[in-house]
Amino acid sequence: MAAESDRLARRLGTGDAVVIGLGAMIGAGVFVAFAPAARAAGAGLLLGLVIAAVVAYCNATSSARLAARYPSSGGTYVYGRERLGPFWGHLAGWGFVVGKTASCAAMALTVVAYTAPGLGQPWRGLLAVAVVAALTAVNYRGVHRSALATRLIVAVSLLVLACAVVAILVAGTPGGEGLTPFPGAGPAGVLEAAGLLFFAFAGYARIATLGEEVRDPARTIPRAIPVALGIVLVVYAAVAVTVLAQLGPAALGASADPVAQAVAATSWAPLAPVVRAGAAVAALGALLALVLGVSRTVLAMSRDGHLPRGLAAVHPRFGVPHRAEVAVGVVVAAVASVADLRSAIGFSSFAVLTYYAVANASALTLGRRAVPVVGLAGCVVLAFSLPWTSVAAGAAALAAGALAYVVRRA
Repeated sequence: MAAESDRLARRLGTGDAVVIGLGAMIGAGVFVAFAPAARAAGAGLLLGLVIAAVVAYCNATSSARLAARYPSSGGTYVYGRERLGPFWGHLAGWGFVVGKTASCAAMALTVVAYTAPGLGQPWRGLLAVAVVAALTAVNYRGVHRSALATRLIVAVSLLVLACAVVAILVAGTPGGEGLTPFPGAGPAGVLEAAGLLFFAFAGYARIATLGEEVRDPARTIPRAIPVALGIVLVVYAAVAVTVLAQLGPAALGASADPVAQAVAATSWAPLAPVVRAGAAVAALGALLALVLGVSRTVLAMSRDGHLPRGLAAVHPRFGVPHRAEVAVGVVVAAVASVADLRSAIGFSSFAVLTYYAVANASALTLGRRAVPVVGLAGCVVLAFSLPWTSVAAGAAALAAGALAYVVRRA
């Protein structure tokens, strides 16, 4: 049990929690996941989006019920430990940390790709490191300040996406033929697309991992998760349909910057640089929220001895787990300096789906089992529908975490 002086201050309300979730989901999905999903399934990515949303809803519902009962930092790490046993809590926490570390690196690389598209190594890696360092410094100064910064970033991102959708509908040439999933989209491709698109929905975990920092968590967390998820689903559906109709499945799958490319193909082409700037801002918002959530899980695992206990310290002035945040920032910077964006997405999706599988299994012990059963089955199916390289790398990382647990117990 953590000492009272190591407890985090409860500063966040429902609006702050919703915005943190929006910042993670919107930045991660709209500007990153649609292109690889289109390569996997063509127009079937729309079906994949629906499947990913159903699984995300089940996960959100299970997480909300668990977070209301266990309102402390750590998310599914805490739920798995309390409901299933220490090993499952450790595995969930490990999956979250390694998966979201990859997500953080992906977001840093996304910022660099949109702000400096022609930059090569080693300068691309150095710029990604600088981005991570700046966002870590914002989080270090206090979670309330991070929530305010995220609110501004989310507002800018939503405005830019709205402008892109309007530009395509008003000044573009969208065609309905690009929205027909069959023929051309097989079940395996649709499931792979759903697994990749799930990466875009996973931001609501940030809300659950902030359980120790929200006011009245039993009421705030169950409200914030579905609100954030519903807003994001509407945004994703609007962007996916318009971009797919404008570019078509083949061009969408081949594009590194699909939303901007779709706008550039309209008579409002001068708006494309604004969209690129908005993509960078959205990725910054995602990185801000991701580092926030990963550091809180590191805090919880350090308190229990699964990670070095020195990382459990809370800053006496800013009220944040400063050592955990610095450690996460250093690891993310190292990964971002050498990683590939596409492989980071697949690896993160596999690890995070494992994390939510433990969440649904934990929720099964609370009764009302229909939703967690669907969520658990969906997580397993989507995880093993990802590219085999992502499955192999993710399984190896989880096996390393399990081995670490066994060695520590021995």
